[in-house]
Amino acid sequence: MKYTPGIVKENVNISKESPVYEFFILLSGLLLIILGLYFILGFAINIIVPEISPELENILGKNLINRFEMPENSGKRNKSLQDFADNLQKKCINLEYNFILHIVESSQINAIALPGGHIVVFSELIDTIDSENELAFVLFHEMGHFANRDHLKGIGRSIVFIAITSLLLGSDNQLVNLMTQGIQLGENKFSREQEIAADEFALRSLNCFYGNTAGAADFFNKLADNEKPSGFIGKYYLTHPESKNRAAHLENYSNAQGFKTQGRLIPVPENIKQEHD
Repeated sequence: MKYTPGIVKENVNISKESPVYEFFILLSGLLLIILGLYFILGFAINIIVPEISPELENILGKNLINRFEMPENSGKRNKSLQDFADNLQKKCINLEYNFILHIVESSQINAIALPGGHIVVFSELIDTIDSENELAFVLFHEMGHFANRDHLKGIGRSIVFIAITSLLLGSDNQLVNLMTQGIQLGENKFSREQEIAADEFALRSLNCFYGNTAGAADFFNKLADNEKPSGFIGKYYLTHPESKNRAAHLENYSNAQGFKTQGRLIPVPENIKQEHD
């Protein structure tokens, strides 16, 4: 008698559902777990960050600042920028930081706030600005990130996400990359809100220092000339608001606060604009 194996209709290892359907259920569940942990720990970071000691911040800052290459023979130029920042802080900023300025040779038009009071200013940014007022606004903006402790919150949230996804899925996983892109959209919104808050802090400080906010929007108006419209979808991928929108917001905010928007624009000090040996 020939043996003919039968089809097993019920078995714990055989699902009645489509494998594709089960994959999406598994993927959705995993994503919900990661998102839940991410937002819970992200919320915890907002509580923990204000408690981070200056000593720990200094350690973090030293490790990060060493990643930048400082141009040679920039000592006098760097000192002039440092003196200018010290004067801004002395007159209008009440923060428990001793800001340390660093000029980094780079074609990027940017500045960065790092833990421990470090402010990195890229050389191309200094070459782009046309007035001391613009430079003051940029430095006040970076100091605004310290006022809100954005520099620590951003680092902390990134570390949390990388740690969770690597723990659950491994560090080299395409699914991690897919989820990273999705969550990054939420982080971009968070980043844009931080930028607006820092802009408003800078505007109030600029008004304190000069008695007006002249020059604040000039920097963004110049950047806007070289920016392409991001479109309805593209704006959600931006970590910073569009420059034309930032300039418009600064003007509206100045008017709402009753600040004078017109005033004398002071040339950038030559010892900052031009490098000296």
